[in-house]
Amino acid sequence: MLLGNSAGTVLDLFDRQYIVQELDENSFDVGFDFAVFSAGSDTAKKFAPIAASKGCIVVDNSSAFRMDFDVPLIVPEVNPEDIFTHHGIIANPNCSTIQAVVALKPLDVKYKIKRIIYSTYQAVSGAGQKGVDDLENTLNGLEPKKFPYSIANNCLPHIDVFNEDGYTKEEIKMINETRKILHRPDLKITATTVRVPVINSHSESINIEFENDFDLDELKNLLKNSPGIVLQDDIKNNIYPLATLATGSDDVFVGRIRRDDSVPFGINMWVVADNIRKGAASNAIQIVEKLM
Repeated sequence: MLLGNSAGTVLDLFDRQYIVQELDENSFDVGFDFAVFSAGSDTAKKFAPIAASKGCIVVDNSSAFRMDFDVPLIVPEVNPEDIFTHHGIIANPNCSTIQAVVALKPLDVKYKIKRIIYSTYQAVSGAGQKGVDDLENTLNGLEPKKFPYSIANNCLPHIDVFNEDGYTKEEIKMINETRKILHRPDLKITATTVRVPVINSHSESINIEFENDFDLDELKNLLKNSPGIVLQDDIKNNIYPLATLATGSDDVFVGRIRRDDSVPFGINMWVVADNIRKGAASNAIQIVEKLM
């Protein structure tokens, strides 16, 4: 079911045809078990409670419920135990948060994270079709329509709106969502999120300071053997995560792992994932699979 302008469209899926119906207050009367919402916060706030009241479990991809105390914020590799605390609505985290916490969780359990510095390099597909169109158009010399400046040959340190403190909404999302997912409400985190002229897959430089010391080889093996992670860390052969290689995968790719000698127990690492798949659609489906 979608909004009205798609009603009547026929979709072919798994050798069957489905007619798109308009979403309204009675759509969930027929008794759906699950609903995956990806229609924005306003639609979710209106219809997710209606669906939940009819016994349907909603997995919502918008930011509408992410920071609600009674709504679990789930990445299945990280906090699957939180899924079953739901009251009919489960929130899917922000794309840039999802890939980060997949890599952070095993490190936090083993070494206890003291502080995180996020620097993200986020693909234009994170801004939807209009973001992709802007990159293609500005590469051809046309004026931007989605972004405030041409994204062609530029890095824009501006994702979502600015708050009065100078942080963007995207940066605050990463900070607050990481704390909630890791159950670390007082964890020290800062972030700078940047839009880059890449079609798909977000890349992140993550600086982590730990409470405890670590052996670097042991740390790499821990990541290598953690769920949802592919370790690509062979600098002698120029092997490290790339957006082009991550696209189309549901895994999170981690590499460029090295000590940060400016603090007693710190590392830098490079984390890349497909923001449309693991950062959104696939994570939502994985949540439903856990529920089933």
